Amino acid sequence: MKRSGQPNAIEKALQVLLAFQVDRPRWGVRELATHLGFSPATIQRLLKTLKAYHFIDQDPRTQQYRLGTIYYRFLEVLQSQHGVVQEAGPVMRRLSLETGETVHLNVLDGRERLCVDSVESSQSLKAGMPVGNRSPLYAGASSKCLLAFAPKAFVDAYLAEVRPIPLTPNTLVDSEKLMAEIAAIRDRGWAESLAERTLGLGSLSVPIFSHNGHVLAALSMALPELRFKDSEHKKRCLDQLLRAGKELSQRMGWRGSYPVAHESGQG
Repeated sequence: MKRSGQPNAIEKALQVLLAFQVDRPRWGVRELATHLGFSPATIQRLLKTLKAYHFIDQDPRTQQYRLGTIYYRFLEVLQSQHGVVQEAGPVMRRLSLETGETVHLNVLDGRERLCVDSVESSQSLKAGMPVGNRSPLYAGASSKCLLAFAPKAFVDAYLAEVRPIPLTPNTLVDSEKLMAEIAAIRDRGWAESLAERTLGLGSLSVPIFSHNGHVLAALSMALPELRFKDSEHKKRCLDQLLRAGKELSQRMGWRGSYPVAHESGQG
């Protein structure tokens, strides 16, 4: 919630921290001051305090500022508090070992997809998905899976208000095609994408339901395009992903129906 009037010191510090994003992970003092509309002296003072508590670090070579290491401690706390993350960990490791692919867990965060856990493939050619990675809900299998199984009111509002921006030539930006794709995902029970968010990357995703049928997360698999286009390997990955999604949903208390491997239509 935005406050009226001038921000206080805490709000300014939060604005500084929020300026560090994937597409802009480093800042100089004057650049950050211009970006936020604060004086360089104010930015310098805030950065000095944040650095003292390890929220901010400084590159000794470039003198630019970046996020500090304290966030790894927060990550452990967050993961320990979310039951689905705890339950998913062993299943994700097993799934990655069985398929040789990167497996990741994603949740809705506002109107974005947020990766909260990831098990990287051990293969030399692999698709990565770092914890903390975000993407809009219209691009990529995990994003579309979360959107498809979100409450209808949320889906309707999102599709009515968001204007997709192409991330690659394959991003779905036509509203009617996106609506049709979301309906198809909900009907069949899983999502897929190829180079919608990142060129050369394919992905598969299935929902994890709570005891009352609400979507808790999306369990997903990232594959290099070369292996994604191998129909036998893709089918094997999807079959195992569906079984893992069902297992995790049942662990979270879901007792309703769930898509099964032979219903996937892949082959």
